[in-house]
Amino acid sequence: MQTAGETTTQDARVLTAARAEFDPEVTYLDTATLGLPPRRSLAALRQAVDSWAAGRASARDYDVPLAAARRSYAALVGVDPGRVAVGNQVSVFAGLVAANLPDRSEVLTAAGEFTSIVFPFLAQAPRGVVVREVPLEHLVDAVTSRTAVVAVSAVQSADGRVADLPALADAAAATGARVLLDVTQAAGWLPVDAGAFAWTVCSGYKWLLAPRGTGFLTVAPELAGDLVPHLAGWYAGDRPWESIYGGPLRLAADARRFDISPAWHSWVAQAPALDLLTGVGRRLLHQHSVGLANRFRAALDLPPGDSAIVSLPVPLEALDRLRDAGVAAGLRSGRLRLAFHVHNDVADADRAADVLADLVRRGDGVAEPSG
Repeated sequence: MQTAGETTTQDARVLTAARAEFDPEVTYLDTATLGLPPRRSLAALRQAVDSWAAGRASARDYDVPLAAARRSYAALVGVDPGRVAVGNQVSVFAGLVAANLPDRSEVLTAAGEFTSIVFPFLAQAPRGVVVREVPLEHLVDAVTSRTAVVAVSAVQSADGRVADLPALADAAAATGARVLLDVTQAAGWLPVDAGAFAWTVCSGYKWLLAPRGTGFLTVAPELAGDLVPHLAGWYAGDRPWESIYGGPLRLAADARRFDISPAWHSWVAQAPALDLLTGVGRRLLHQHSVGLANRFRAALDLPPGDSAIVSLPVPLEALDRLRDAGVAAGLRSGRLRLAFHVHNDVADADRAADVLADLVRRGDGVAEPSG
């Protein structure tokens, strides 16, 4: 099958092999809500569950896929594995950063930001921490010398808007602010340089194609010593299996000191999924996903964009129409949300466009569903 944005025969082969790993029964355009598992992840998970059921599972063996996932994720976001901590949710790591803020700090965020990156800071209000919200397009200009942290997503969950990351990094460097960047809706299709920011956080169950329960934190090396590991447990130890009883405190020297005890089976499936994504590569993942999104936009006479997520104001009936046509999509902030990823092809983009053509051109607004 032809793929939007293909430039070489080798690219086509890589994408065809990657798509062969997926078996959706529908045209799946809802990765921004929940990623699809590749076959290799399901096989690894089934084997692990069977071993567990048979009494043959060894707790230490789960360290192997977790270490592989850490390495693959580091490659995906462009940092050394020693800068990557593992956990389970974005809010856990955002809360760690928030708890380390000095009293009366100012935190800058985008209006309408996903709450997992905002609530941890709002919860610090009793200490005088102030959260200031501005429109995403004005975020960079709003960074001042009073700003302690800019907490924002690389790609907005609600509508797929992409933040100006180079400008944000420059503004932070100029003012002394530190950036906490949520790459949950970005890593896996958008090339992200995590090393340009103080901290980045990511959940794995969307674009990284994992079961719910995997998450990542990257920490700038010069800041690791400034972050008190409030959530330290046995897995944050320098030698975790020798850190399960008693003091003294003996944490890992690198970002592993912020590790959260892992949900083992989630990591069994995460490692093969990341192996697939890194095998495709950042350039091709980006070119393919955005290319399909723009093919879909063009079919509806919409201008091209820079995101793999397309957000549309259409009537509520659009969801029912898509569902009836065997197309899975989402609804966020009163708009239809479609997400294009490695498992999609041009037929998926064209099918969705055909279903929505008259509704989009009608241009009606959409209301949130009740209940």
